[in-house]
Amino acid sequence: MGKTENLFSQQAIDEIKKICDDVRTTMFCTNLSARPFSSTPMATQRVEADGSIWFFSAKDSDRNADLKREPEAQLIWSSDENQEYLSLYGEAHVLYDLQKAEELWDPMVKVWFQEGPTDPNLSLIHFRPTSGYYWDTQHGKLVSFAKMAASVVVGKTMDDGVQGKIKP
Repeated sequence: MGKTENLFSQQAIDEIKKICDDVRTTMFCTNLSARPFSSTPMATQRVEADGSIWFFSAKDSDRNADLKREPEAQLIWSSDENQEYLSLYGEAHVLYDLQKAEELWDPMVKVWFQEGPTDPNLSLIHFRPTSGYYWDTQHGKLVSFAKMAASVVVGKTMDDGVQGKIKP
């Protein structure tokens, strides 16, 4: 069943950074008290040294309206290709900060905000994780795949996965 390894503080932040660097798109879930909750794909802009995460968002989006009412959010990254998965829970706040927008700016964001960092509909979301869970491989994708293939041939479970709670 793989290995369980809970990560705290810097180890947790390092794992968050690793997965977010590999898997840029997250499902950003808001309005968590409703059924169904809201979910939107979002591009991760940066993971800070403290584990907090930045996103660009449209000022007039339902996501921003949800966060103003209820700041709790759940973010989910998933990569079958890299066999990395991460779910984080925390609080997200909508900000309007031109200096930070310029610092985080990436030319690809112009697809959604044509006027660049000064676009009147641009806002930032700052997410601070409080807890979560991750799933990863211990020895990388190739070793993990080889173990899975061997498992099928020999009829014995050979799980190279590692998973655990994560708390920055």
